[in-house]
Amino acid sequence: MARRRRGLPVDGVLLLDKPGGMSSNHALQRARRLLQAQKAGHTGTLDPMATGLLPLCFGEATKFSAHLLEADKVYRTRVELGAVTDTGDAEGTVVERHAVPRFNAADLEGVLERFRGEIEQVPPMHSALKHQGRKLYELAREGKTVARAARRVTVYDARLLAVEAAAFELEVRVSKGTYIRTLAEDIGRALGCGAHISALRRLKTGPFDAVDMLTLEALEALPGQTEREAVLRPVDVLVAHLPRLDADAPAAHRLTHGQPARLATADLAAGETARLYRDGTFLGLVTVTAPQEVAPKRLLSTAAR
Repeated sequence: MARRRRGLPVDGVLLLDKPGGMSSNHALQRARRLLQAQKAGHTGTLDPMATGLLPLCFGEATKFSAHLLEADKVYRTRVELGAVTDTGDAEGTVVERHAVPRFNAADLEGVLERFRGEIEQVPPMHSALKHQGRKLYELAREGKTVARAARRVTVYDARLLAVEAAAFELEVRVSKGTYIRTLAEDIGRALGCGAHISALRRLKTGPFDAVDMLTLEALEALPGQTEREAVLRPVDVLVAHLPRLDADAPAAHRLTHGQPARLATADLAAGETARLYRDGTFLGLVTVTAPQEVAPKRLLSTAAR
C-alpha cells in the first residue's frame, strides 16, 4: 500500500529573503512547514553566511526549478583585504596575512577592470561541486584538497560602491557558476595582499529581484494558509523566458495524454521548447518536433484532469 504523502498540494514559488547563519536547506524546510507543503525544493543554494534572494519551489514548481540554475545573478559583497581564509569568507580560519598597500578608488577600478567580462575561475574547495561522487566541502572538512579545473564564467558588471583603507564593497552581475568568494580572492591576489568576503547578499536571480522578497518571519506572521499561499508566484514564472504557445481543447487533450499534436508554432524551429497554455491556464512545456507540430516535454500533473 502506497504511503500517503503528508502535507497539502501547494504549488508556486516563494521569493525568500534568506537570513544569515542558516543553510538554504534549513530555510527551505522552515518555509515548507509554514506552508504545510507536500513537496518543496530550491533553485540553487546560498552559503549559510549569505543573505538575500532564494527562490523556493513548491509542488508542481519543482519540475521547472532547473531553469533558474542557468540564470544570471546579482550580488552585493564586502571584501576584506589583508587576510586569506581557508573558506574564502569570514567564517573560515585565517591562513595568510599580508600588509595592505595604500590605494584609492582609481587604483581599485584599474584592478577590477581585469575581472570584468569573461574570466577563468577555479572553483573553491568549500563548494557543493562533486569529485568522485563526494561534495568538495566534505573533502575540505577532512583536510583534503583535490585538483579542480578552471571554468569560464562572465562578470557582466562589477560596480564599486565604497572604498576603505582595508576593505571595499562591490555589486556584481555574473553568469551562472560564478563564485563571489573566489572573485574576491582573485582580486585580493591581484592587489598583492589577499582577501576574503565578510558579507554577501543576493539581490537578483533571473527574472526575480530583491524588491519582492519575503522573510520567514513575515511569512509566519500571515494569519492563515490562504494568506500564505497568496504570496506565492505562479508556477510558470520559472519559464517566462520561453516562447508561448496556445492550444485548443483537442490539441491540449492529446498533449496532456502523452501524444504529439498539431499546433501553430509560428517561427519556432524544431527542438525549441515552449510554454503551453489552454484558455490562459499553464499546462507545462512542449518541444517543437516539426513545423506546426509539438510533443509533450514536461507537463503539470494536473494538466490531464
